[in-house]
Amino acid sequence: MKIGLMQPYFLPYIGYFQLIKSVDKYVIYDDVNFIKGGWINRNRILLNGAAFMINVPMLGASSFKKINEIELGKNIPKLLSTIDQAYRRAPYFKEVLPVIISIFNYQTTNLASFISNSIVLVNQYLRIKTEIILSSEITKDTTLKAQDKVIAICEILGASEYHNAIGGQELYNKAQFAEKNIVLKFLKTNPIEYNQFKNEFVPWLSILDVLMFNSVEEINIMLDNYDLI
Repeated sequence: MKIGLMQPYFLPYIGYFQLIKSVDKYVIYDDVNFIKGGWINRNRILLNGAAFMINVPMLGASSFKKINEIELGKNIPKLLSTIDQAYRRAPYFKEVLPVIISIFNYQTTNLASFISNSIVLVNQYLRIKTEIILSSEITKDTTLKAQDKVIAICEILGASEYHNAIGGQELYNKAQFAEKNIVLKFLKTNPIEYNQFKNEFVPWLSILDVLMFNSVEEINIMLDNYDLI
């Protein structure tokens, strides 16, 4: 059983979805502390040929709160308007627009719920079949921290392999996973490039950018363009 786990990020880059597709079960780590200045509530899109930061509005965000304890703000329609302005001329705008509308019409006041639902909807559009699980719904020892907590989640779910993003090399130790009979692998996204209007390519944008310029079939080829280390 292959397991992946990451915090809920708002419309994250393609590597996040490569990680999801590479495993059998994917855990959205929603019951850990919110990180200010990270990618939980924001991402970059292409606007007027350059990277532009978009943010999900929040109420009472704090690094002392769990991600699933933070509420959504009230300015969601403005965010949808910005996306429309950026991509209305993109080749797959009409196909992707219903997904975006469904994301923003989701009835919740909870940030983690909003982002988790958006990940599920993008998975459905891309035909990714991986089972999605919320960490907060897993009964576990909540006193555990960092790597120990992740290993415990893997054991509960019966993992034989755990996949993490390449940045996790600084956080996780293969030998300690091996002690629990779990193979630890890191996913490294290979260079991915596609046409963005007639601009010079701007890499590492939100999955939203990938969706707007590529077919589902083309994106699934990109989703398999990685190495496991």
